[in-house]
Amino acid sequence: MPTPTSKGIFVNPQTLLSHIDSGELWTTAPSEDASFNIAQAYRDALAVRALRIARGEVPRGFKIGFTNRNIWQRYGVYGPIWGTVYTTSLSFCEGEGVVSLKGTCQPRLEHEAVFGMRVTPPANASLDDLFDSLEWVAPGFEVVQSHLPDWKFKAPDTVADGGLHARLLVGRKVPVAQIASSASQLNEQLAAAQVHLIKGGMTVESGCGANVLDGPLLALQYFLKELRACPGAVDLLAGDVITTGTWTDAWPVLPGETWTADFGHPLSRLQVEFA
Repeated sequence: MPTPTSKGIFVNPQTLLSHIDSGELWTTAPSEDASFNIAQAYRDALAVRALRIARGEVPRGFKIGFTNRNIWQRYGVYGPIWGTVYTTSLSFCEGEGVVSLKGTCQPRLEHEAVFGMRVTPPANASLDDLFDSLEWVAPGFEVVQSHLPDWKFKAPDTVADGGLHARLLVGRKVPVAQIASSASQLNEQLAAAQVHLIKGGMTVESGCGANVLDGPLLALQYFLKELRACPGAVDLLAGDVITTGTWTDAWPVLPGETWTADFGHPLSRLQVEFA
């Protein structure tokens, strides 16, 4: 059912998808209606997912947002959210890639650790279960977007806005078995890893893996519990790609710019040129 806002404007899955396609700002926030909450936002997001599948798009996994506690106050969102990644928004490279910003709305760049699933994790998955379910880990650049002016929103708005996901570029994939022999070892390595975000040769911000819920593997475990608790959500599947949250703030980007994330071990350097 459409969700009326306080301005009398209806926000429904088809209008949400139209804004994703056009890159146009919303005229009002769904959260202006006091009854619009996280549960309704996920229902709307899953309905948009169904529309995208119906027109031929294929889900390829998920993004987790707002895992970095350092940016919660800045954006006014005080807990993680998630959204779907599609074949139409996902690309791979071995270290350098090109990503089009066409059709995005107020795009910003995040750099993070990305996991690839080998199998579906068991129920009540422990960190060891998750480790056994993983195939690879890689550096990633996610382009996020907001359809509300100046990135001013409330948490339910970000969920209804597809988890703010626009594009995902995944760099060189490394089998987890090559870098760690246990979940604790993998978590320690990723949490301790450093990254420097570079624009045109100048470092703009630095961070580390521990910024995302104390480590990307812990962020993945948190997300899996939330996903399985969400009515109507689809479980993690073999081959799914999951990006686990930015290690610094998200930075505005424009066509023609080149950005680099200089990750430390066990991840590798990743560069993107925006078109």
